Amino acid sequence: MPRCIAKLGRPYTIKVGRIIRFGVLSLCCAVALSISFAAHEWFAKPFFINNFFNRVFLQYLWDRPEELTYLGVLESLGITGHNARWNDASQNARRAEHDFKCDALATLDLYDPSTLKESEKLSVAVLREFLGDPDAEWRFRHHDYPVNQLVGVHLEMPEFLDTFHQVYTEEDAEHYVVRLMSMDGKLRQVLEGVAIRTGKGIIPPTFIIDKTTDLMTGFVETPIRNNILYTSFEAKLDESAAMPLSSRERLLAAAEEAIEVRVYPAYREFIGYFAALRDQSSVEAGVWKLPDGAAYYQHLLSVHTTTDLTADEIYRLGLSEVARIGREILELFAAEGYDTDIGIAELYRSLAQEARFRYPDTEAGRQQVLLDYATLISDIESGLGGHFNVLPGAELEVRRVPEFSETSAVSAYYWPPSQDGSRPGVFYANLYDVNRIPKFGMRTLAYHEGIPGHHLQNAIQVELEGLPEFRSAVGFTAYSEGWGLYAEYLAWEMGYLDDPYDNLGRLRDEMLRAVRLVVDPGIHAKRWTREEAIEYFINHTGWSREDAIVEIDRYIVDPGAATAYKVGMLEILRLRERARSRLGDAFDIREFHNLILGNGQLPLHTIEGLVNRFIERGTHRSSE
Repeated sequence: MPRCIAKLGRPYTIKVGRIIRFGVLSLCCAVALSISFAAHEWFAKPFFINNFFNRVFLQYLWDRPEELTYLGVLESLGITGHNARWNDASQNARRAEHDFKCDALATLDLYDPSTLKESEKLSVAVLREFLGDPDAEWRFRHHDYPVNQLVGVHLEMPEFLDTFHQVYTEEDAEHYVVRLMSMDGKLRQVLEGVAIRTGKGIIPPTFIIDKTTDLMTGFVETPIRNNILYTSFEAKLDESAAMPLSSRERLLAAAEEAIEVRVYPAYREFIGYFAALRDQSSVEAGVWKLPDGAAYYQHLLSVHTTTDLTADEIYRLGLSEVARIGREILELFAAEGYDTDIGIAELYRSLAQEARFRYPDTEAGRQQVLLDYATLISDIESGLGGHFNVLPGAELEVRRVPEFSETSAVSAYYWPPSQDGSRPGVFYANLYDVNRIPKFGMRTLAYHEGIPGHHLQNAIQVELEGLPEFRSAVGFTAYSEGWGLYAEYLAWEMGYLDDPYDNLGRLRDEMLRAVRLVVDPGIHAKRWTREEAIEYFINHTGWSREDAIVEIDRYIVDPGAATAYKVGMLEILRLRERARSRLGDAFDIREFHNLILGNGQLPLHTIEGLVNRFIERGTHRSSE
């Protein structure tokens, strides 16, 4: 600075004055330009498409406090107010979402594809798939059953508070109580939508209503201090080292009052509504019965598989896969000395009854199941090096499915870690009946839900860098579940299912996914009855009737989703074998897995282009 002053030949004070005046002017201009630029970037077509991607993501999250809690990215900035609110489930919010998606797609169309990089083109494709077809979604906005035995706010809000609402400070605890106090508001918003559906004749089947009301009745008949909303909060307070004892008692009392005065009455209102609705219901299971049911089902197949496969094509693919897998199963049973004339179903039923594959139906037996799942995951995690060179840092925990929902929950499911690292990935195992957990099926389930399945895929996605933010958060059923099923197959290739009985467990689960390709379109397009679907399922999987009913009822309330597993797996395998065939010795499965996992979740129709470029690069390197 002194040399500059000497060069200018002016007193230092003059220089400072000029700097101040120039700085203020520059600052004003910069602020004006920044505001103008920010307004343009927020409301018009942004100059750079990555700014548009970020804007869409921010606008999408703006009024979705539950997603903000789930992502866990604002808390590190000291922003926590969203943790006291629920997403808006009103009809007006649904209209706003439709308009938002239409506007976003219209702006996206303004970008010239020829000016975009390959990575930007991929992001465009992912964003288009994420935004979907707003007009179709609006047309069918009341065609679903938002309250059922599997999903809905009556199940999701308690699980959300238990799993995702963290309590580290007194403010976090206050927010938990506020959310309890406002649960009734969201429940009534959803009930308003159910009433609209009722007016349109879109009513769940009788057996779905019965299961749903039984769950809610069990929930409100639980003594408050035994309810998960209270026990989970109590445990979170106990684990918070910074929580004063006086505050703990006050907060627990407030939570108890909120459950008694606000939560339970709202659930009883739901129970009363569905009890009255039962008389208007029927036992017809498929969405073919709904207005424009065929078009609605095709829309759902497109959403879930991210392909243009029709119901008939999926059905025929399922029949083919059921036959192929069935032959492999019978050959393996025969090699182990079993009489295969009794058929696949009876073979698996008999196998599951063998004492060597059963756990004691005790609390100790249930704890052993969790420990064994954790051991299986730990074992394969230590052997991933030959197949993966990018692994996530997030930990994986194995937990029991919350007891209030386990009677109708699936056998297992997974929740990803938070982006800030404060919450691990969680593999939930359903321990309602340990007799339904044969040991020969545990490896496959652990590999699907944990490692190298959903945890590996989701945790890597959360930790990705260099991609637009929305790419670390979006998800597609066919990609995610396709990877989970591919992970089962990969674990077998890696030698972790060499025991023939473990492999029979793998084949049983692959058969399950093939059966889904048959029964899902069977129910919703070919007008199968619920009983027909249950019988087909039992005859080809050997599952108990109770488990088969849980699965079939899942497909009834979530049409199309179950088809995505096998469709996604077959596409990943097809593209992997194409790359292996074209590249020969230059093929590196670690690099292939980096390609599939290193771009976040993708619609299936985008992956082929990625693999083609992967092959071109590999071919070019090998020719050098």
